Amino acid sequence: MSTAAEECGRPQRDMPIGILATLAICAVLYGGVALVLTGIVNWKTLDNAAPVANALKSLGMNRIRLIVTAGALLGMLSSLLVFQYGQARIWFAMSRDRLLPGLFSRIHPKFQTPHVSTWVAGFAVGIPAGIWDIGTFADLSNIGTLFAFILVSAGVIVLRKKQPERKRSFRVPWVPLLPGISILCCFVLMLSLPLETWIRFFVWLAIGLVIYFTYSRHRSQLA
Repeated sequence: MSTAAEECGRPQRDMPIGILATLAICAVLYGGVALVLTGIVNWKTLDNAAPVANALKSLGMNRIRLIVTAGALLGMLSSLLVFQYGQARIWFAMSRDRLLPGLFSRIHPKFQTPHVSTWVAGFAVGIPAGIWDIGTFADLSNIGTLFAFILVSAGVIVLRKKQPERKRSFRVPWVPLLPGISILCCFVLMLSLPLETWIRFFVWLAIGLVIYFTYSRHRSQLA
C-alpha cells in the first residue's frame, strides 16, 4: 500500500489511515476466524493449507465449504495483484532515481502508469511460479519483504537522528521505540523461515549488491 503514495490525493492523510485501518480490519477478521475454528475442531488439525475448508468439511457443510474455497482463491488473486502493483512502483521509483535503467520508469501516455515495469513484473513472477514450487517463492518473498521492513524501520531511526530538521509529510511516533519493535518483530518472523530460504535470500542479496556497486551507485542521483 505504501508504494501507492504518489497516486493518492492526499498521501499525508490517506496513507496512515489506509495502512492502520487495513491492519485493524485484518487483525479483527483473522482473530475472529481463528476463534471460530478452534471452537469447531481441535487446534492441532488446523496445520494445513486450507484450515477453514477442512473444518467445514468435518461438519458436513460442503456447499459452504465450496463458497469459502472460492472466496479464498479470489483473496489470493487480489493479494498477488497487489504485490505486482507494488513491485512495478518500486522499480519505477528506483529507475527514476537512476538505480535501474530508464526503461522501468516509462509512463503510459494514456493511463499514466509505469506499464513497462508492470509487464516485466508480471512475466518475472508468472513464468517462474508456473514452473517451480510456489511455496519456495512465497518464502523468498516473505523474507525479502520482512528484510525491507527492517531497513525502512532502521532508516526512520537514522534519519530522525542525523536529519531531525528534515521536512516530513508524516512523522513516525515514539522513535526509536516503535521502529525498534518493528525491527524485532520482523526479525523474529524471519527466524521462523527455513534454512533454505535464508540461503536463497543471501544469494539474491549478493546479486543485488553486485548490481548496485557495479551499475546503480555510479548512476544514482545521489551518486
